[in-house]
Amino acid sequence: MDLNTVLEVRDARRRGGWQPGDAWLGGGTYLFSEPQPHIRRLIDLSRTGWEPLRATADGGLEIAATCTIAQLSRYAATAPWPAQPLFEQCCRAFLASWKIWNMATVGGNLCNSLPAGPMISLTAALDGVAELWAQTGGVRRVPVAEFVTGAGRNLLDRGELLRSVTLPARALGARTAFRQASLYGLGRSGALLVGALDPVDGALTITVTASTVRPVRLWFPLPPNAAALREALVHAVAPDEYFDDIHGLPAWRRHMTFRFAEEIRRELVEEAGR
Repeated sequence: MDLNTVLEVRDARRRGGWQPGDAWLGGGTYLFSEPQPHIRRLIDLSRTGWEPLRATADGGLEIAATCTIAQLSRYAATAPWPAQPLFEQCCRAFLASWKIWNMATVGGNLCNSLPAGPMISLTAALDGVAELWAQTGGVRRVPVAEFVTGAGRNLLDRGELLRSVTLPARALGARTAFRQASLYGLGRSGALLVGALDPVDGALTITVTASTVRPVRLWFPLPPNAAALREALVHAVAPDEYFDDIHGLPAWRRHMTFRFAEEIRRELVEEAGR
């Protein structure tokens, strides 16, 4: 897609005020996929030199916003964490070509804030915290589960930049379960749920994405039974929070959410206890 309204591409390392019509450019897989008539200038992040993935001092993982899906997949392939399989499962949920894998970024997927964004699923399920940089120089940190507020909506202020997402060591040590459904063999996710069993206290979290307009996290300090899980889902997700588009009707998405949540509960709670 030629963005014929763009008048300038600016290096993000150069200082300058944010202007109407500006947009951050990461991998560009969304920006160049459809017309963007409101954009006049692209602020290119490709030369920032941010390290794609970095182990933190306390054993966590910092993922730069500019980290590509391919880089994340390669890095996680040999990682020793119990949660390691979840990384590839979420990367594969893109069902994208190798060209997209090598250009699309983790940060772009979060900032697009689409319900089916699998990097939202991954980082929300593993207690990810987003670091946001304001134009004024201020920095704030927001849990990914709260960062996305609706379909295509998030907490970013005007000109604010997502710098990175950090996953804590405790979350990387969790045992996880993954479920994903699409109406088509190569289609967009209609429901994607992730369960995580805390390695310290055994608490269970179930994170609902794709079927809902925003991530929904359920936390159980003690393993729930099927009835308790179902009741928690009923109260956590309002009927109008199930997404409705060509990739799935709300009733189907709700059905798959309840089905997958129960499958995850059994896998992580009941089968683990046998």
